[in-house]
Amino acid sequence: MKPFSKILIANRGEIACRVIRSAKAKGYATVAVFSDADAGARHVQEADEAFRLGGGPLRESYLSAERMLAAARATGSDALHPGYGFFSENADFAEQCADAGITFIGPLPDSVRVMGDKARSKRRMIDAGVPCVPGYEGDEQDDALFVREADRIGYPVMVKASAGGGGRGMRLVHERSDLPAALASARSEAKNAFGDDRLLLERAVVDARHVEIQVFGDTFGSVVHLGERDCSVQRRHQKVIEEAPSPAVDQDLRRRMGEAAVRAAAAIDYVGAGTVEFLLGGDGQFYFLEMNTRLQVEHPVTECVTGIDLVDLQIDVAAGLPLPFSQDDVTLTGHAIEVRLYAEDPRDQFLPQTGVATVWEPATGEGIRVDHGLVAGQVISPFYDPMIAKIIAMGANREEALRRLVRAVRETHLLGVATNREFLLDALSIDEFRDGGATTAFIGKHYGDGFQPREGDPAAIWLAAIMATETTRAGWSSNAVQAHPISLSSDGVVTNVRVARTGHRWSAEVDGEVASVAIVERDNVHVRFEIDGLVRRAAYLFSDDGISIDIGGRAYRFEDMTYRAASRASAGGDGVLRAPMSGAVTSIRVSPDQAVSRGDVLGVLEAMKMEHQIVAPISGTLATVAVTAGQQVGARDILFVIKGEPA
Repeated sequence: MKPFSKILIANRGEIACRVIRSAKAKGYATVAVFSDADAGARHVQEADEAFRLGGGPLRESYLSAERMLAAARATGSDALHPGYGFFSENADFAEQCADAGITFIGPLPDSVRVMGDKARSKRRMIDAGVPCVPGYEGDEQDDALFVREADRIGYPVMVKASAGGGGRGMRLVHERSDLPAALASARSEAKNAFGDDRLLLERAVVDARHVEIQVFGDTFGSVVHLGERDCSVQRRHQKVIEEAPSPAVDQDLRRRMGEAAVRAAAAIDYVGAGTVEFLLGGDGQFYFLEMNTRLQVEHPVTECVTGIDLVDLQIDVAAGLPLPFSQDDVTLTGHAIEVRLYAEDPRDQFLPQTGVATVWEPATGEGIRVDHGLVAGQVISPFYDPMIAKIIAMGANREEALRRLVRAVRETHLLGVATNREFLLDALSIDEFRDGGATTAFIGKHYGDGFQPREGDPAAIWLAAIMATETTRAGWSSNAVQAHPISLSSDGVVTNVRVARTGHRWSAEVDGEVASVAIVERDNVHVRFEIDGLVRRAAYLFSDDGISIDIGGRAYRFEDMTYRAASRASAGGDGVLRAPMSGAVTSIRVSPDQAVSRGDVLGVLEAMKMEHQIVAPISGTLATVAVTAGQQVGARDILFVIKGEPA
């Protein structure tokens, strides 16, 4: 392998910043790439150089091989790190890099191809003696055959995209009658996501754990494992919480799973960082799921407990150096847990959110690490994955790591865009997780009916009312008693607050309950206040129509309705369907004047790598189809109008 000196990071966001950090520490020059939507992003600011790829959509920027290679040539980059996602598991792109004389910091193309085809990889693993879930991974794709194979395997079964990953094209089927519809929807999603609609079947291992093994190989034939990560807490097959080591894995099981993972990697002559994923049953039996031939999102927890910089190691292996340690040298110390902070609203079916991250303050402190690619004032666009940051905590044991993580999540402030932080804190507080017993059934078991927020902190509305009043009535006398009614709306509920000021103290009255409040200290983002002798802290943000208060790990959004006539709320019950977020309309399934029934799917909207069905809220006749397939729409844009009465 030839030496290299300048690394282009073919990615964005937190992983681009992560790679830049390690590459710079090793003395390499770094090059960031960016789309128009990311022109002011953190990874652009942190690299030595930055090259514009094109417009915001992925095909015009981060998923354009032609533009990515042109960027490498234009900047004189002689190595390329793909991060995760995008080109990280694209064998053709890795070969294009080699043809251009650019070192691809990742596995060999043949290894990527084998593991990228789920059916082919499973056959290879069976040959290598790696335990696999019973299933069907053949070339014949006829629905009737799938039905017969599912009968043979036994329900429940998992339908998977052969070329896929990340939960795309995956469906859990409990009954024979549901299989045809699951096959159709999985094929459609797989085709859109991967350009390949081939499927496979596996027996569903119910109530199992998702445990993965980090492996590393070099060009000299050495392969080692770096222990396991438990990623059982998942929503829609997307990981939410990850930890190392797993609470369910003892030393003997770790050895057996590690040996199986090493066999899997050695069977495909693996080089670089990779992850072998297993399902771990309650009986201690484990089964191969897939191998991710790249650095994983959750790699920080492994770094925390092994003390090994995985990106540093990737670069060294790509430069032709041998692994600097053997399997016996690998030890696990302490415990680390990670959560993923997403721009999504758990109160509204976890729909992805866009907007301006006006206030962004990641937590700091002993044992805390926050990997992110965000700067205050940055726009969260609809073009990319909604993950904002990874919040990681390490401790001497699991209990300490968990305490530190809860504190870190509470002290990470983002205002301007809704996030899943409140949901994360709720999940971390559930006894089943705290006791180390969470399986892949955790989310369905505890959030089967969606996320139900806990009772709010009354201090939030008291503080919001006082600060809104103080701002609008800044000329008030500091001595006279003044009274002011204010109406604040949050989550569709309007609360009337009566605010009065006497000297430097305020009183806020809601439904007969009165709080005595003093603003102790305040800057443009933070406020310290005292309520009945207790001093507390909060972050806040004023907007054109209200105020947001971040207190106690929860962000409250209040709209000032004081001088506004009450408006009729509508979630489509009036027949007007609006886009729940910005995105691209991928299909329209109806036409004007068509009769529809409540629950019919009218179209599909794709945003932040996820598909969302637009469903008729009432029965009636389509008066308007306001969009076409392929059209970009903004949040709240009208999509359809139905004439009819609510069903």
